[in-house]
Amino acid sequence: MRVLYFLLFIGLAGEAVAQPGLVTGTVKADGKPVAGASVSWTAEKRLGTVTGSGGQFRLELTAGDSGTLVISHAGFQSRTSAMRVAAGETRVEVVLERVLTELDEVVVTGVSRAMSIRESPLAMKTVSTKDIEQSSAANVIDAISAHAPGLAVVKTGPNVSKPFINGLGYNRVLTLYDGLRVETQQWGDEHGVPMDDYAIERAEVIKGPASLLYGSDAIAGVLQLFPAVPHGQDGALHVRVLSEYQSNNGLVGNGLMVSRGSEHWSWALRGSERIARGYTNPVDGRVYNTGFRTGNASAFLGYSSRDGYSHFNVTWYDNHQGIPDGSRDSLTRKFTYQVYESPGENVLEPFVDDIKSRPPVPEKQLNSYDLSALTQRIQDLRVYTDNGYSLGIGDIRLSLGYEENRRREYNHPTSPEQVGEYLLLRTVSYGLRYNAPVFFNLELSAGVNGMYQLNRNDAAATDFPIPDYRLSDLGSYLYGKWKKGNWTIAGGVRYDRRSVRGDEMYASSNPLTGFYRQTGSEDTLGALHPFAPFALDFQGVSGSIGATVRLSDNISAKANIARGYRAPNITEMASNGLDPGAHIYYIGNLNFSPEFSLQEDAGLTGDWADWGFGVNVFNNHINRYIYQDQAVDAVGVPLVIVPGNRTFQFQQTDAQVYGGDAQLRISPTLWRGLRFEETFSCVYGFNRAGRYRKTGSEGEYLPFIPPPRLLSVAEFERGIWRVRAELDHNWRQDRYLGLYQTETPTSAYTLVNCMVHVELKVGERRRLQLQAMVNNLFNVAYQSHLSRLQYFEYYTASPNGRLGIFDMGRNLCLKAIWEMH
Repeated sequence: MRVLYFLLFIGLAGEAVAQPGLVTGTVKADGKPVAGASVSWTAEKRLGTVTGSGGQFRLELTAGDSGTLVISHAGFQSRTSAMRVAAGETRVEVVLERVLTELDEVVVTGVSRAMSIRESPLAMKTVSTKDIEQSSAANVIDAISAHAPGLAVVKTGPNVSKPFINGLGYNRVLTLYDGLRVETQQWGDEHGVPMDDYAIERAEVIKGPASLLYGSDAIAGVLQLFPAVPHGQDGALHVRVLSEYQSNNGLVGNGLMVSRGSEHWSWALRGSERIARGYTNPVDGRVYNTGFRTGNASAFLGYSSRDGYSHFNVTWYDNHQGIPDGSRDSLTRKFTYQVYESPGENVLEPFVDDIKSRPPVPEKQLNSYDLSALTQRIQDLRVYTDNGYSLGIGDIRLSLGYEENRRREYNHPTSPEQVGEYLLLRTVSYGLRYNAPVFFNLELSAGVNGMYQLNRNDAAATDFPIPDYRLSDLGSYLYGKWKKGNWTIAGGVRYDRRSVRGDEMYASSNPLTGFYRQTGSEDTLGALHPFAPFALDFQGVSGSIGATVRLSDNISAKANIARGYRAPNITEMASNGLDPGAHIYYIGNLNFSPEFSLQEDAGLTGDWADWGFGVNVFNNHINRYIYQDQAVDAVGVPLVIVPGNRTFQFQQTDAQVYGGDAQLRISPTLWRGLRFEETFSCVYGFNRAGRYRKTGSEGEYLPFIPPPRLLSVAEFERGIWRVRAELDHNWRQDRYLGLYQTETPTSAYTLVNCMVHVELKVGERRRLQLQAMVNNLFNVAYQSHLSRLQYFEYYTASPNGRLGIFDMGRNLCLKAIWEMH
């Protein structure tokens, strides 16, 4: 209580002596004013504006405040200036220089205040609005991964992409949406990130343990997604309309954003829809049941003053997704569909499913936009607020969010309306951070954050992959950054504690329907007992320390060492059931201990007018690494609990993951607008258990490790035109977990992509972008090593010598974006 009184006193005292301070100025480049440049005061507080047609800006602040003035615009080097606001008016003149690299781009993820990539000791990457907009990827996660070396995706079809960073994924990658934890049913292979693909303005990626500021679940890194919000204060109505068509799966997508910003208030409304049928490739033709329908709606309301800001957001996501299983005729290789229930699913049905005797899918149904009866539906609601205010000495930030995630999977062909898996996850997330004033070049921050979760299996469900549970998570941290001259040193320490309480469950056959249902503890005679009650507690200390140094105006070096912490997730601990969408029966282990990692990172970057380079390497040792492999019986035969589905059990071992990435840019000043870029990345993952030493694919390698990749880009931009060509080469992956057929090797492949983009101004306030893009120009048949569809196969041989489902073939994307400012 005394602490509360003290903070209240400080806040009132600061308010009592606060005087207005006005910062005005102009932004120019090449001798001309720059309109639409972003001007912000300490990006963490999000007090900002955009420059007008004459490059002018105006910020109302508080005299005496210390912070950083940040001016940025796409295609220019961002400018930052630490300053103390004086009473009255302070006028500044800013000149931006054109750049083709991102070394000085300001980021806010993973740090307490605004920090440029050059200053951050963490390995970081930003993906700009232009990179996302001018992409023909099936979803925004794929678009981001194409521009962020080290970020890969596990895919289960074109609409499901789960991020992996440096070979580690699932909930080891913490995904943030506008600063809020994305907490959904993300443990399965086919669980993507629920969001509006057309609303994401930019993204930031931290590659490496980020447990210091975020706690458990950030052991591999952080993917931060920023939705578009109003940036201007001109009081005018801003409209953005996006439409696209993709030829491969007939995708039709439309998005709309309407916004307005004034001196103190701003608001935005967003909505989108996307619909697609099954995709095609040169091996399988049209892949059955890979279509989807998604709808999104969101609203934003913001208030800002010279003392701080308050933002309120609501988002709604609704996705109907097909569930492919890969069953087909053994001779024609045409896809077939399920007619009867799987063995043991319904005791009243006289017929059971025989995978190899299913009827072929009719052509009309195969090419239809209508989804089959076997689908999944994911709905996600987010309501959250973000607030940052000056206390007179330092500033404080408070965030609070609620997320409700519903996952329903319909896997009963004889009763299409009967839901199989129905999980409801409710999460309350919170965070409080205090940023102290800069003192002797030292910036200190302290905070607490955490969440409370409640998960329930709906009473109408027939499949129960995980138990009902309650989770409580709380952590506190101290973070500091010292900067002087060419040196920046940053780091801190954190303590986390998590408790998980699982409920007991019994299940028995419903005499009316024949499907399984939950039963109470008083009705256990002859019932299954999938889950016993449990109570588990985990705790851990994490931290990091790193430094960057500018060796010259053009060359910078950085190094960082971090200890990460991750508590086991609910699936790893307590799963005991089928996940229909992944076609995997999961078996967990309640005896698992938390993972701890120790990762060393080092990087060197150089940036000149005509060329630039960047090299990053990392080495990560993980104690008690949790992974999944194929379950087998006593003689090594793969265990089959539900026919047609594989059985995976979770294991724990010591592991090592190491690798790096390198970038080379050539942009000759004599040929203005021409750019060449080479990006190479590679990751190696090893199981360090003694029994697997030198066993190769029979246990020595970790699963889900992407092969080495080289992306070559040639781009020319002149006036209203932009032309781009890509050569995407992925090496063969021979370092795979082949023990008990958990994984198989994948062949090398090379994809060619190209794009033509034109931007037209229609009057003073309107802009039209038109673009045509072709991915996989030569219609190459390939299987990504991280595609789960390659394992959807029920035979050991086929007439064409190809097994599993292949990735998407040639795809033409036409996109139009119309904006009114």
